[in-house]
Amino acid sequence: MVATDDAHEAERLRATLASIAPGTSLRDGLERILRGRTGALIVLGQDKVVDTISTGGFTLDVPFSATGLRELAKMDGAIVLSSDVSRIHRANVHLMPDHTIPSEETGTRHRTADRVAKQTGFPVISVSQSMQIIAAYVGETRYVLEDSGSILSRANQALATLERYKLRLDEVSSTLSALEIEDLVTVRDVAVVAQRLEMVTRIAREIENYVLELGTDGRLLSLQLEELVTGVDAERELVVKDYLPGGRRKLTPEGVLSALEGLSPTDLVDISIVAKALGLGQGEHLDGAVTPRGFRLLAKVPRLPSNVVDGLIEQFDSLQKLLSAGVEDLQIVEGVGELRARSVREGLSRLAESSILERYV
Repeated sequence: MVATDDAHEAERLRATLASIAPGTSLRDGLERILRGRTGALIVLGQDKVVDTISTGGFTLDVPFSATGLRELAKMDGAIVLSSDVSRIHRANVHLMPDHTIPSEETGTRHRTADRVAKQTGFPVISVSQSMQIIAAYVGETRYVLEDSGSILSRANQALATLERYKLRLDEVSSTLSALEIEDLVTVRDVAVVAQRLEMVTRIAREIENYVLELGTDGRLLSLQLEELVTGVDAERELVVKDYLPGGRRKLTPEGVLSALEGLSPTDLVDISIVAKALGLGQGEHLDGAVTPRGFRLLAKVPRLPSNVVDGLIEQFDSLQKLLSAGVEDLQIVEGVGELRARSVREGLSRLAESSILERYV
């Protein structure tokens, strides 16, 4: 339950950051407030709870505009916007949240923002007049916005790291393909690929957060990220499906992927712990032989529908049996006619040849 709540709050924070990213009208208004050297307290949402803790001020209910927000911020009171930031409901409001709600903030404006966010559940934005910062309060989280230059600098460092990790992932993935063809795969080989896939995924998610916060300033970064990680999510699932252990332990691909995601950074660098998360044992089992079902290689055969792939795996159960199957054998599977059987046969043969060549040439 706690993990679910944390995930929900993280998603709400992402949505809030997207609404105040560069290029949005709200961000324009906030930056106008900063340049004008006035503070502001802005509630992103209105309901009965907000009305209960609001006193004074006046009701507007007018369309939102950056210039309007700037002018209203010249008054000391809080501003209440609609959740979608399309309208300004109230201005110059005095907020009186429950004083028993714990808060580590010391300034009056920030302390009020913190308590209002916790009591109402709506995001609250505080613009500090003295410190010249914009802080977003979402539930228990306080997030201070940075300028685009600082975020871009960190994002580019993360992108360089991602490029190195992706290069290493491509190397170990190619090695695994060659070992699969030769039927020489060990638990260690699978765990290394799963480890690299998880590392690439985590760095990519970190960069996605930067892209979200950068708004229109992150378009180029977004394109670079997309180019680097295209196909990685599919590869993660295929590796897990290929080596999902059978027997009485009813593991599911979703469960294994969740276990990998739950590993701490320290655990992720330990191959034996990664192998355990995959359901393949650990320690002395790392050099044990495992046999792929063939999902990874079949995914590389052009124009092969997923239902046909599932049928082939169900019929032959292992990659080695698939590689040794002839055209007539493949036609046993529903949806595989002579043309498709030849396409599968030739596709697997080409992949086998290229994988071996890449490894030894």
